[in-house]
Amino acid sequence: MKKTQLKNSLLLLLTATIWGVAFVAQSVGMDHVGPFTFNAIRSIIGGIVLIPCIFFLDHRKSAQKEELPSPQQQVEQTGTLILGGVCCGILLALASSFQQMGIQYTTVGRAGFITACYIVIVPILGHFFLSKKCGATIWIAVALALAGLYLLCITDGFSVGKGDLLVMVCSLLFSLHILVIDYFSPKVDGVKMSCIQFFVCGFLCAIPAVFTEPIVLADIFAAWAPILYAGVMSCGVAYTLQIIGQKDMNPTVASLILSLESCISVLAGWILLNQKLSARELSGCVLMFAAIILAQLPSGKKA
Repeated sequence: MKKTQLKNSLLLLLTATIWGVAFVAQSVGMDHVGPFTFNAIRSIIGGIVLIPCIFFLDHRKSAQKEELPSPQQQVEQTGTLILGGVCCGILLALASSFQQMGIQYTTVGRAGFITACYIVIVPILGHFFLSKKCGATIWIAVALALAGLYLLCITDGFSVGKGDLLVMVCSLLFSLHILVIDYFSPKVDGVKMSCIQFFVCGFLCAIPAVFTEPIVLADIFAAWAPILYAGVMSCGVAYTLQIIGQKDMNPTVASLILSLESCISVLAGWILLNQKLSARELSGCVLMFAAIILAQLPSGKKA
């Protein structure tokens, strides 16, 4: 069990790393295309990338001669899989769209901080609505992570503007997305559910893109690198790793690890965009890592 949790924690850390770098891709991509167009294309690419992975994994299961469920169980599992994929896809479309729109009106640092506030929203929602009990250690880790995010991202005072409000809605939606994944991931194939959610997300984002944004092929080709990274890595790889990594994990601990994307986004900006880290930002990084380590420590009485 401990090995499984460690493996899942590493998968979630890798997810956070990919997402952190994706903030740079999102910022650069928005120089050429609108938010709905960007999200629609990246999501469809993410879904396409997963199709060969699904065939490979199914072939591997057949080769290993794993016991197949009965026809009735297959129907039930398929229904649960579709329901989970659609629910995740709707929430992902809403959350990513609010985030992309918010980035246009606020700084990347503020967007990263407010988005990562799901580390506070997830345990609150889980505690009051899903009976997900959290010990004192987890709550202390949440407080540390929140303080670290503030030091890391908010360097010029805190004010709430149009972009901040949009990203606040995004944070709430990502919190719901994490909890929905926590509910469905133990019941279905994570890769298949991830594939469904991307096609649902891409379709939903394409509708407002067609009616509200100029879709110019030359602009899409100009943004090919950030779109491809966001589609293949941020969508196809990272969101699938999130679904697999969250399996049998406390959703609060998972959200704490995933919140490292803000820390990594600052480091990515430093490395890729030559943005230097101040002493304040470095202190924020230290608090973030301390929070993650604290959240991983065993708690309660040993058997």
